[in-house]
Amino acid sequence: MSSGRFDLSGRTALITGAARGLGRAIALAFAEAGADVALGLRDVSRDDSLAEEIRSLGRRALPLQMDVSQLDQVKAAVAATLEEFGALDLLVNNAGGGAGHVPAEEVSLDAFQQTLDVNLRGTFFACQAAFTSMRERGFGRIVNVSSQAGLVALPGEAVYCMVKAGVSHLTRCLAVEWGQYGITANAVAPTYIRTPGTERSLSDPIFRADVEERIAALHRIGEPDEVAGAVVFLCSPAASLITGETLVIDGGWTVR
Repeated sequence: MSSGRFDLSGRTALITGAARGLGRAIALAFAEAGADVALGLRDVSRDDSLAEEIRSLGRRALPLQMDVSQLDQVKAAVAATLEEFGALDLLVNNAGGGAGHVPAEEVSLDAFQQTLDVNLRGTFFACQAAFTSMRERGFGRIVNVSSQAGLVALPGEAVYCMVKAGVSHLTRCLAVEWGQYGITANAVAPTYIRTPGTERSLSDPIFRADVEERIAALHRIGEPDEVAGAVVFLCSPAASLITGETLVIDGGWTVR
């Protein structure tokens, strides 16, 4: 198989939650694969030189204000991507997060709503905003970042588990509805990955040891690039017949 099957040259991408962790790794991986990248940022003034790094790879970069809990910012970011690049081929809904470890009976309405808005509502409406352009071009690749938490029950994370399961099922629904327009929709479901977002919990040696034990096959914490490579694959010609799937990247956790 030609290595060009994994090439994203000539494609334009929008990645939400791009400032750090998985989003940053995915943005750089896309640029290395040849794509121009719009960077959806919760605070556009803080991209930590990501746009500059992408441009150093010879690709265009467009930092955008995009708090996905604010639907006006979601629509504006998609519109700005189209205006700057002339197309939106690849959408990666990476922005997300939870309220921490809180027993279900103690979850507040505000925490519930925020987790829902960032992980599920924002993902849905980003997909909806990108749809018209993808339909007109007869091509689109959507990858939503779900989680192993959408497949297994994690104590103290009932709302996060619920919304990530929702992301995976939304992905299936979009794949069925939008396949006729040349659009594929897939998801990735990572385990604990070494990012700024997991640094605090993984710094607890007891918690970390438990996580590494549950990652049944490999017994180690994942790295951002191990997720980014899977996202590049799902957006590449090599995955052109794959849609509606959730690719679990969990080192064996969920096969126990």
